[in-house]
Amino acid sequence: MGQKINPLGFRLGTTQGHHSLWFAQPKNYSEGLQEDRKIRDCIKNYVQKNMRISSGVEGIARIEIQKRIDLIQVIIFMGFPKLLIESRPRGIEELQTNLQKERKLNIAITRIAKPYGNPNILAEFIAGQLKNRVSFRKAMKKAIELTEQADTKGIQVQIAGRIDGKEIARVEWIREGRVPLQTIRAKIDYCSYTVR
Repeated sequence: MGQKINPLGFRLGTTQGHHSLWFAQPKNYSEGLQEDRKIRDCIKNYVQKNMRISSGVEGIARIEIQKRIDLIQVIIFMGFPKLLIESRPRGIEELQTNLQKERKLNIAITRIAKPYGNPNILAEFIAGQLKNRVSFRKAMKKAIELTEQADTKGIQVQIAGRIDGKEIARVEWIREGRVPLQTIRAKIDYCSYTVR
């Protein structure tokens, strides 16, 4: 059987960049990783609590962390930053005080031009639809429509598990357009999302 490799790790250095940019001594490396994890979790929790959207999409595409000796720079790439900024005008300062430890923390929010061209936002959208008991085929078709509006060359959506609450789990998928998984030069983005 074919080995399933993560498409992002497979393309690191060619079309994909790292989401954390920093160096550390080997003995301090695990601490740096844990710090990154904490920052990411804290931001995600904060956005989840303070954003009220009908579709249930938080809209965080990715969080980039750059560390220097005295400064941690966090760049949040969002699909809908307006909703966070309008609902909580002092939200970013609040978030900064929550995260700040011994180093100065700088948070920047960047807007993505085409949010539904991003797999993370799309996965959240599909998950929200499934939670609202929309039929999975309808959710998948709607997701494909949204990506086509975002000028994407191709998309593959796969849903696995006890679909529609059936006893036996199964896997359903749809592919539209080109998805060249074996071409390393191809700019492919990927996300997997769990719904309980």
